Amino acid sequence: MRDRLKVFAIDIIKGSVRSKSRRPMYALVRMVGQEIESESEVSMFRLFRLLASEQPDILALDSLQEIAADQRELFFFLQHLPPQTRLVQVTGGERKETLGKVAARYNISFDRFDPFAEARTAAQVASLGAGAEVIAFENESEVVVSRHRSLGKGGWSQNRYVRKIHGAVQQKGREIEQALIAAGLRYEKKETRAFGGCSRVAFRVFAVRDQIPVSTYRGADVQVRISGKRLDRIRFRPLTRRPRYLIVGIDPGTTTAVAALDLDGNLLHLASSRQMNMSGVIESLYKVGKPLIIASDVQEMPYSVEKIRRAFAAIAYSPKQDTSVDTKMELTAQFPYANDHERDALSAALEAYRQYRNKFQNLAKRVPPGHDLDEVRARVIRGQALEQVLGDLDVKPAVPETVEPSVAIDTKRDERVRVLDGMVKRLRSFVAELQEEAKARDYEIHRLQSRLRRVHTARDVKLAKDADIAQRDAIIQSLKNRLRKAERYNKNLIKRLTRKKQSEEIAMEGEAVPLKVLDALTRDGMHRLIEDAGLEEGDVIYVHRTDGWGRSVVKDLADAGVLAVITGTATQAGSDQQMLPAFRELGVVLISDADARAQVKGKTGQVQKAVLDAALARWQEEQERLEREKKSAMVEHIFKEYKSERGKEVRKGG
Repeated sequence: MRDRLKVFAIDIIKGSVRSKSRRPMYALVRMVGQEIESESEVSMFRLFRLLASEQPDILALDSLQEIAADQRELFFFLQHLPPQTRLVQVTGGERKETLGKVAARYNISFDRFDPFAEARTAAQVASLGAGAEVIAFENESEVVVSRHRSLGKGGWSQNRYVRKIHGAVQQKGREIEQALIAAGLRYEKKETRAFGGCSRVAFRVFAVRDQIPVSTYRGADVQVRISGKRLDRIRFRPLTRRPRYLIVGIDPGTTTAVAALDLDGNLLHLASSRQMNMSGVIESLYKVGKPLIIASDVQEMPYSVEKIRRAFAAIAYSPKQDTSVDTKMELTAQFPYANDHERDALSAALEAYRQYRNKFQNLAKRVPPGHDLDEVRARVIRGQALEQVLGDLDVKPAVPETVEPSVAIDTKRDERVRVLDGMVKRLRSFVAELQEEAKARDYEIHRLQSRLRRVHTARDVKLAKDADIAQRDAIIQSLKNRLRKAERYNKNLIKRLTRKKQSEEIAMEGEAVPLKVLDALTRDGMHRLIEDAGLEEGDVIYVHRTDGWGRSVVKDLADAGVLAVITGTATQAGSDQQMLPAFRELGVVLISDADARAQVKGKTGQVQKAVLDAALARWQEEQERLEREKKSAMVEHIFKEYKSERGKEVRKGG
């Protein structure tokens, strides 16, 4: 119950947690319910002593920087808090506000230069539900039982002393295990056996620290340490889940714009989008707060805005006539906006706030400090009387002293009305809770659908990326193959160039003629020779083997202008009898290695120029002799044919 809530609040007076010479001193305010019990100045050590002895429900402050310089120190501070004490930052969690703004929501004013006044204010707003609880540990704790004494170097009674300590550790571990079983908690146990018992017993308990029926203990022989499992990062959990009330302006159309103000006229949210539909508007408003008033900038509220208003059961506001552009620009002059749609939405919200501003200010003057101003404003705007609202909030309304009751009150009827009002209030709260649950589920469905779309999009992007990578890998492999071919071709060219240089050096000396070596007198051999060394007019070729020769190969040699072909000595015995006539017919010189005496090494060789010239001369002489014989035979053949024909004619004439 809030009436019995025990709250400690602190504010730093002097010093700093970052200073090693000036340790901090705090203003401590202790409050039970709504009554302040005491105020004192304490150090950090004294604060921990008081927290351990009194174990309050809440330790409130306005900034975590007052108790810890970094996250490591904050974990240490939270570890040493009593399990049931919650650390509350009254200025909010991830998104902080000033203590003045938080106090203003509860109609509380204070001297911000007085640490005790700030501590009192922090205690009051924390007891009313403001701020966020600091969460640092998971729902898992560790209980460790270990020795509290050193075993020492030993003596006459060393073994008995060791058995005593290890037996005490084992006994304490069994007591804690029985307590965990009695509390119905799930745990895992790990014992370190030692002489006479256990040197260490560790329990991994699947529960938060304040649910463990064991407290930290330090005895003569045994100590018990309880610690929670740390989160990866500090989290914040609001003390109350009630959202803030909003004044919302909406400008529908192709581009939908939404503006949200709090009940003090501060701009909290302003956005516009072409893709924003009704569900998108509702979702964006849910993230900011709960709309109390929904306004438009035209006299007749558009149907889409009316649907959103009904979804929140909010109060509608429309101007008596359509708002002019000049008025809109005047209202929104001090606020930044991106386009005309945001300007129209913001002007509608500001005009609605201006309509209710005086009423809000009057309520702030009439409401006593110590409760939520926004809640009072919202209920009054919805039609409830201020006295009824204050009565529902368990705050007695201030009655003027000059007013004296002159009419007798029917106490039974008044009690009946009070009971019925309470029943109506509870039913309304139940309906509101159901509506909130339905909205929360709709929001969760929309969030999961959005997450699913993001997953699909990420998967599509990954598939497209994988396809691009595969295509690029194929291109890279093709380029590598081309590169290897080019390298092989370049290597062959280098070899050809080397052999050509050697041939030119041999030719320049004038005493020898370079040879190009052909493995076999075949088409394949010709292709390899052309690919390796090339084939030019006037070349002399050395052939190792002539088996498998063909007339087409000899014709290719003649077409290439080869000067001579030297056959190896190993091929002479098996030479074809038709090969020499083919060479002579096509005009290619064929020389035996026995006549040329060529010197061959690998794919290159040489022959003495004088020997080659002599062989060529003999070939030429033989060729000329054969030509003469061929001509003589042809003339003789012609003469014989003429003689035969002439004889036939003589015989016919006789």
